[in-house]
Amino acid sequence: MLALIQTLVLALDIYWWIIIASAVFSWLYAFNVVNPRNQFVGTVGNALYRLTEPALRPIRRFMPDLGGIDISPIILLLVLFFLRQILITTVAPVLLG
Repeated sequence: MLALIQTLVLALDIYWWIIIASAVFSWLYAFNVVNPRNQFVGTVGNALYRLTEPALRPIRRFMPDLGGIDISPIILLLVLFFLRQILITTVAPVLLG
């Protein structure tokens, strides 16, 4: 059972970094730091969008309009942190002992 919890925590950690990469990429794209016509840039952007948008879309639906500021990645990172802590501090001790 410990292996399952460790695998879930690792998956949450990987998704955490994917969300951060997506946010940084969106800033680089918005400020024209990366070339949007480059095929590699487009592929990376599309992959990050497809990986994060299903989790961010429900959060964006409930968020008020803040102009050009999108804080949904921050909300999602907080949720992931909360889930990770629940797994580590509550679920793991119950299953292990």
